[in-house]
Amino acid sequence: MNAATQYAISWKGLKNGTYHFDFKVDKALFQEFESTEIEDGDLNVSVTAERTEKELSLHVAIRGTVTVACDRCLEPYQQPVAFDGDLLIRFSDEEQEYDGEVLWLAPGETEASLAQYIYESIVLALPYQRVHPDGGCDPDMLSRFRIVSEEEFEAIEQEAEARHAQPLDNESLSRLTALRQRLEEEDGESEEKN
Repeated sequence: MNAATQYAISWKGLKNGTYHFDFKVDKALFQEFESTEIEDGDLNVSVTAERTEKELSLHVAIRGTVTVACDRCLEPYQQPVAFDGDLLIRFSDEEQEYDGEVLWLAPGETEASLAQYIYESIVLALPYQRVHPDGGCDPDMLSRFRIVSEEEFEAIEQEAEARHAQPLDNESLSRLTALRQRLEEEDGESEEKN
């Protein structure tokens, strides 16, 4: 079963009023959208829909966890996800694009797929920096990364500056002078030809 039908609301038979829908999100949704960030998930989606003649007003609550790579140690871990959002589903004879807030349907359509909205909401609910809780990182992987202290960094910078400040030896200086003269001669010859 594809995501478009698995996360769809059949609105055609609904009379005006309030309705409730529940969906389960797992790895299949993230594979459907070819997610490179989220490896797996175990989430519950609760949708409260208010049906009127002109639109469906949805309140969507998503709770659960997704499996993502830790930015610190690169090992997978379970990241909690909590999202609450609203989506309007409106009906129009004219074709209009989904903008993240309003999903447009033609009057002849019988279902509204929430797959893209659910997927985007989960991705947006993820924190910018994804790391294990304190002490959860793989110690073997962390030992492979060497963090340089500020004092060590300053010493490295001073050493690099000292290397660049050393005067050239006579041989290097002679070669540079010869190269400069040759370039000037070639440059002079090309100007004479023009």
